[in-house]
Amino acid sequence: MISRTWMVGANALAVLVLNSGCASNTGNHAGKYTLHSFNRQQLTDEFWSEGAAFGDFNHDGKMDVVSGPFWYAGPDFKTRHEFAPATRRSKSTKNGQPVEFAGYKGKLGNENEYTENFFAFTHDFNRDGWTDILILGFPGAESWWFENPKGAGGHWKRHVALDVTDNESPTFQDITGDGRPEIVCSSKGFYGWAEPDPANPTAPFKWHSLSPNKNYHRFTHGLGIGDVNGDGKKDLLEKDGWWEQPASLAGDPVWKHHPQTFGVGGAQMYAYDVNGDGLNDVISSLSGHGYGLAWFEQVREAGETRFKEHIFVNKLPSENKYGVHFSQLHGIDLVDIDGDGLKDIVTGKRFWAHGPAGDPEPNATPFVYWFQLQRGTDKSVDWIPHLVDDASGTGVEVKAKDYNGDGKPDILVGNKAGVFVFTHVDRKVTQAEWETAQPKPFVP
Repeated sequence: MISRTWMVGANALAVLVLNSGCASNTGNHAGKYTLHSFNRQQLTDEFWSEGAAFGDFNHDGKMDVVSGPFWYAGPDFKTRHEFAPATRRSKSTKNGQPVEFAGYKGKLGNENEYTENFFAFTHDFNRDGWTDILILGFPGAESWWFENPKGAGGHWKRHVALDVTDNESPTFQDITGDGRPEIVCSSKGFYGWAEPDPANPTAPFKWHSLSPNKNYHRFTHGLGIGDVNGDGKKDLLEKDGWWEQPASLAGDPVWKHHPQTFGVGGAQMYAYDVNGDGLNDVISSLSGHGYGLAWFEQVREAGETRFKEHIFVNKLPSENKYGVHFSQLHGIDLVDIDGDGLKDIVTGKRFWAHGPAGDPEPNATPFVYWFQLQRGTDKSVDWIPHLVDDASGTGVEVKAKDYNGDGKPDILVGNKAGVFVFTHVDRKVTQAEWETAQPKPFVP
């Protein structure tokens, strides 16, 4: 096992973000106002993965971080351990000079390159009490899980999970309702899921198709799961509609497809009751390599279900109430950041999705934001933008989870600029301080 201390720019940035101060928000009932901020910690500047995850790998009760072939020991993440081979070295140019560095070409160089390691998830696959690591690789390639050696050291044993994992936003969630997560993706032209066998966890996962073979290709964008129709079962969301889970999954029936355009293909998608009317809406970015963040309001008329598009971040500052605009929203999480009982959106600009010369505005500010959901009494909706960071961006995923047990979600990013943890802190302030720090409406 290789262990070493590695820290770049720890606590380099703390950005003020705020609750809205409405009476309905937690912490403000008695005139108390809260500022939320995030301390940025960069674990490495090397590019190994487009994603990252939290998990307790050394069994000490503290959350660690995995990204690429390394895990970083929590709670300070200063020591990293190599659980898979990390022999890759790259040559590039930087400021006109040749450079050589560990990992793949990313911000340390000046060229575009793709890693074989895209998404990271954690789960105890063999039920031995130790957290294992699941890696979803380059679209169309294999996915694997790495077996935790229970502190024995060395490289972890690798097991093939799924031979072909397609789509650029696959996920690892419980879509079947059996209490165990599955890889949800497309594979070989079908949408479906792959489930591990608890009795034989090292065997390849069993594939279940939910759609006909419609030749879905490996670079299809946009995927999520959620209960769209309110029947208590998880449906599958994709850019061209949603697939309704049937009453029984016995025999792998084809799910009913409901056509609906949710952009041209963005990132992770969610079913959530945004406006509080009792119907689950859909949240999606419109293009993972372009512009647009929207929620699609579910409307039922004459027994028919349709979705009304509400775009609130787009190409121009004038298209957002607060002037926020950025491209390449390729990673999204949905979580209650401020503790008011409503789920908020965490997203940002993917750093160099196609390198320093690809996609719209590749070298614009690599933002990370959270958008606070605020509901009006008339079912109106506002998404209030709060800046988390302006020097990292996201990868193909961004994850928000309380890693230190203080009850506040923190944020984790892995991308071509490195690995970043944003630790959530808050403090009580006066009303005047709070009002001064509020995002202001955009004035052209």
